[in-house]
Amino acid sequence: IAEIGSNFDGNLKKAKKLIRLAKESGADCAKFQSFLTHKLLSKTGFEKKQAFQSKWDKPIWEVYRNAELPRKWHPILAKYAKKIGIDFMSTPYDFEAVDLLSKLDVPAFKIGSGDITYLEFLKYIAKKRKFVFLPTGASTINEIDDAIKAIKSVGNNKIILLQSITQYPSPIEESNIKAMITLKKKFCLDIGYSDHSLGISVPIASVSLGAKVIEKHFTDNRKNKGPDHPHSLEPKEFANMVSIIREIEKAMGDGIKRIEKCEKDTRIIQRRSVFTVKEIKKGEKFTKENIQCLRPAIGISASKFTQILGKRSKRKLNAFSKIKESDFN
Repeated sequence: IAEIGSNFDGNLKKAKKLIRLAKESGADCAKFQSFLTHKLLSKTGFEKKQAFQSKWDKPIWEVYRNAELPRKWHPILAKYAKKIGIDFMSTPYDFEAVDLLSKLDVPAFKIGSGDITYLEFLKYIAKKRKFVFLPTGASTINEIDDAIKAIKSVGNNKIILLQSITQYPSPIEESNIKAMITLKKKFCLDIGYSDHSLGISVPIASVSLGAKVIEKHFTDNRKNKGPDHPHSLEPKEFANMVSIIREIEKAMGDGIKRIEKCEKDTRIIQRRSVFTVKEIKKGEKFTKENIQCLRPAIGISASKFTQILGKRSKRKLNAFSKIKESDFN
């Protein structure tokens, strides 16, 4: 998922451009955020900036207002995304947004980490019968458990848990990728990572540990002004991440240990079998002096070497010839 967020900078043409760049960079989905500031923020609740908001040079209310994705643009962007062959998604932050996105037939709903305790809202989303991507940033196990129960309570079991750190950017040393595995084991659900760290190390490591979904902020230029640009990937970086992930997907396999096709010849070349190292007369005993385990594995396996010692040859054997079962009693 290429999380465009507010990086369209209030411009419909740029929003389309970022969808196109996301497609060209290998993303399966271009995602936005659907909120109306007056339905999300208390106007007096953020009189003092905290955490990542302390870096903003404008009032919090104004930053959010500038980042709104107009509702009338949603069908335009969804239609454009479909036209070029990439999924359109957006995180809803109010009930009307859920209904709008449902009408646009988004493939899934991704919850905002901050709404994990808004159980009424989670149930409303779950009733749409779409996949629910549930990020777990800044959440306890009990809060995650309550959210899962709320979603399942209306008959929706299509949940993917996303490990996430709610800070922008998030410190690489606090990524806690292993928590993703803990979530999978505890809740028996598919997992993924919604990453806000710099670079691509966390997504790559997450995929190697079983992540089914990766979300990463996406921009055309990280130097642009705006709350999401600084911790976003540019197209070449995103494309590199996708390329590596696709290689990892191929490399993961099915978990069944087997001799692979490419190993069959190498197995013969590198394994040892029992060979004579001296001429052996008919009736002569096999000893450590006249037989050894050598490559290639075209005769009796080296694992049977000690079983052959002491037995007598049933025929004359030349030096450096393979020994067969029929050569001894």
